Amino acid sequence: MAVLTSSSQNLQVHRFPQDHYIDSLRWLPQLSAFHRHIILAAFDSESSTSSLQILNSSNSSSNPPELTFQSSLTTPSRITSLTTSQNPNKPLIAASTFSGSLLLYTADLVNGSLEFVDSVDEKGFHLGRVNGIDVSENGSEFVSVGEDGRINWVSFVGGGLSTRKVFDSNGLVSYGAVKWASPVEFVSGGLGFGLQWWDQRRSGGPVSQFKANWTRGTTSGIVHSIDIHPSRKHTCLAGGSSGTVFAWDLRWQQQPIMLSGVGTSDLSALSPSESDVWEVQYDNYTTSSNYRNVSESRVLPAMICSEDGILAVIEQGEEPVELLAEPCAINSFDIDRQNPSVCETLSDDNFDVLTFFKSIISRCLVANNSISLK
Repeated sequence: MAVLTSSSQNLQVHRFPQDHYIDSLRWLPQLSAFHRHIILAAFDSESSTSSLQILNSSNSSSNPPELTFQSSLTTPSRITSLTTSQNPNKPLIAASTFSGSLLLYTADLVNGSLEFVDSVDEKGFHLGRVNGIDVSENGSEFVSVGEDGRINWVSFVGGGLSTRKVFDSNGLVSYGAVKWASPVEFVSGGLGFGLQWWDQRRSGGPVSQFKANWTRGTTSGIVHSIDIHPSRKHTCLAGGSSGTVFAWDLRWQQQPIMLSGVGTSDLSALSPSESDVWEVQYDNYTTSSNYRNVSESRVLPAMICSEDGILAVIEQGEEPVELLAEPCAINSFDIDRQNPSVCETLSDDNFDVLTFFKSIISRCLVANNSISLK
């Protein structure tokens, strides 16, 4: 593991090596100013076992960060995606898997323990890998998308899970990511850099679609991650293959706003990465920008992580700012909206790293075979 700390302009790295592969991680709600909890999905390649683990991160202004293992539960399949509710007492943790199931847990942050609640793994839910999952703002509804072209809605009511099929492409489309936009709307993304806007009040298919016509048939890519800012729900941020990051504004539906991409001629949109962008999130806490002063016509700053080990901030009309370059992939990251903080994941075949970045303005958590904080 590694922790990056910054109290001024200087950045320091504190590493905490791990003996397992880290697939994904997320911040959990904060209980105190000096103690944070992290949920991570781990995989032991020697025993081929997967698990969810809770770690406690403690830090003071005079001491380097410390990371303490608290609890672990073995999962029946390897985790592909994690999402958490923001209930400060016992947050829900939903995990999607390679085998096509959804697992639901609760975390007791006082005791640092995990408890299994329920799962959805019956035939007809997903065939094969579930690529993306997201939880609604109320913390009781989930939406999942899979490589099988299925989209499912899951509700947690009365202590159990119930499901409903939203859409089934019968294998004609593969979905890579999903994100709630409102209590009844969500956005999916997949092959061809396509995005689809769904409204549960209207059945039969998406209410709006974006097709990546700018590729003109020369690029075949897939969307791996989507983010939607709560103050600008008309704009979707998407990242995927070949370092591509773009925004889809519903007010100009067929004209993408390119932020990063290997094939673009716009110097300010050149990608800091030439490989898959595994995760994108709006970065409201960068020192260079105050998002409240950003014009409605501009896309808010975004943070990305990539297969070639890059953690960077990109901003419309500006050159990208590289924050970290690792010798292994950075699988995912998560921005803590409360602190604020950012959490990311790195991956490598030989070692696993989780990294924390801590600064006056923001924190970032990263994982491959160690951990870092900014």
